[in-house]
Amino acid sequence: MNTLEQYQQIISACRNTYLKKAQDYGTSWRVYRTISIADQIYIKAWRIRQIQESGVQKIEDSIESEFMAMVNYGLMGLIQLTIDKDEPTYLSIEKATTYYDEQVKVVKDLMLLKNHDYGEAWRELSQESFVDLILSKILRIRQILANDGLTLISEGIDANYCDIVNYSVFALIKMKY
Repeated sequence: MNTLEQYQQIISACRNTYLKKAQDYGTSWRVYRTISIADQIYIKAWRIRQIQESGVQKIEDSIESEFMAMVNYGLMGLIQLTIDKDEPTYLSIEKATTYYDEQVKVVKDLMLLKNHDYGEAWRELSQESFVDLILSKILRIRQILANDGLTLISEGIDANYCDIVNYSVFALIKMKY
């Protein structure tokens, strides 16, 4: 199976979870500000790191489910950055799905471009490295927010969310295949 097929299977599983949670909770995540979404991702990545370092896990949520959550929070973050601020908090399932699918396309297209240039170097990375890279991206988002959203020469918050989603998908691919 090639990367694109594996990628799409992982995204499909994440999308399925996103849709089920949207049915359970609606789009309550729409109240999150950028820092709150970043913090949700931080919590998930930090938990994985603690499990990796201690070798001990005391609650049932799997590492796989935490990476899937980071995919979905990253996509929610991108949605929040791109949709009109006047959109209602509660979106229809159809609209929430459309926004999700639009951001998946953006992130997947970026993955394909980077995969071409980097030659799938990510396949040689460890799960620990993916977590560290994600934590680094979160710290970058926090710094950009502290700088009132401005950067001098660096990519913005959206690029960091895209990388978080892709690193999480890559970790999931390595776990599954």
